[in-house]
Amino acid sequence: MDIGIVSVRYAKALMDYVGKTGAEAQVYAEMEQLERSFRLHPQLASALDNPLRSREEKRQLILLAAVGEATPSQELGRFIDLLLQNGREAILRFIALSFADLYRKRHHIAVARLTTAVPVRPEMVERIRQRASKLLHATMDVQTEVNPAIEGGFVFDVNGYRLDASVATQLQRVRQQFVEKNRRVV
Repeated sequence: MDIGIVSVRYAKALMDYVGKTGAEAQVYAEMEQLERSFRLHPQLASALDNPLRSREEKRQLILLAAVGEATPSQELGRFIDLLLQNGREAILRFIALSFADLYRKRHHIAVARLTTAVPVRPEMVERIRQRASKLLHATMDVQTEVNPAIEGGFVFDVNGYRLDASVATQLQRVRQQFVEKNRRVV
């Protein structure tokens, strides 16, 4: 069966379950942290795929990745037990991503990424978040990233759209225009 279909089914089941128990926000935060752990530590996926690890070791590893030393929600614990029982720990990252998408759609949350050449002050990020929230009529989750390669300006990605006002892109456009103009002359 397709990984995408299976992960979405598990994510929908978890969403329905936590919706009934009222723990949506807590489980969303835990799943976000779990996905962040998968992204930052690629060896986590291979550790969960290891058939020599017991279920309990995998359970502890997953919970540590999701909540650290804090106490996990009962809902997350039961869900992890279900996944391990069914042998679906290999698709846990996809489930976490699908759950986050479902939660954001249900609660009208848009995710935006602001990439700058230098770190941005928190009050500036808050102003951007407020303005984008008004324009999109949704709650905004603005994630910032510093990438010196853009040389200046910013790149703002939201809901599949990109506003690229970086110096690197502008220089590339000028370079292309210059090459095109000189080709016609020769």
